[in-house]
Amino acid sequence: MKKTIPSDNKKNKESLIFRAALKTIKEKGFHGARISDIAKEAGISYGLVYHYFRHKDDLLDAIINQWWDGLFRLMADISEGRYEVGEKLRRIILYSLDTYQENPELVNIFITEISRSTTNLTSDRLNLFKKSMTLTEEVIAEGQRTGILRKDIKARYLTYIFLGSLEAFVSTMVLSDQKIKGDSQKERIADSILEVFLNGAKTRHSTVGERSAI
Repeated sequence: MKKTIPSDNKKNKESLIFRAALKTIKEKGFHGARISDIAKEAGISYGLVYHYFRHKDDLLDAIINQWWDGLFRLMADISEGRYEVGEKLRRIILYSLDTYQENPELVNIFITEISRSTTNLTSDRLNLFKKSMTLTEEVIAEGQRTGILRKDIKARYLTYIFLGSLEAFVSTMVLSDQKIKGDSQKERIADSILEVFLNGAKTRHSTVGERSAI
């Protein structure tokens, strides 16, 4: 009969494996990291890793789902309409920066193994990207309806510009191994990204000979 592992002990073991996987995958890359490497880093047996995660892909999904779960909780919160559009966009920016500040290895793996890698981008993982873009586009469209954002550019395109600039900024920090030094720096980064986006996307008066909407 298979032994039942107490829930607290199970959570501790999963957390131990999770932390070891973050470190190992960051150092060796997903395809270079072996289960035996992760087990060695965690200080547990090779077979015990498979007890909690059937495949290495399951472990990668557990890592990146931590990113998506947090983001989707945030999007659900801001969708309730308690914040103005500018604050909603700022909270989306801060989610990426907060996560990178608190768990740089997770963001490193998300950027290098998922966001900038087609090898590991399965259809299920791609659908999560599409969901995040759809939710962000809803915020952008709200900004257009309320007159905060310009309407001559499609909401979808503004979404690409917003998320693209955020992803590029965070990716540059990740790839250059540049850490966020503190909350004040994080706030300045968030304000800078938002300021540049809003100044390029804010409502403006039409001029004679202006090109038609994109």
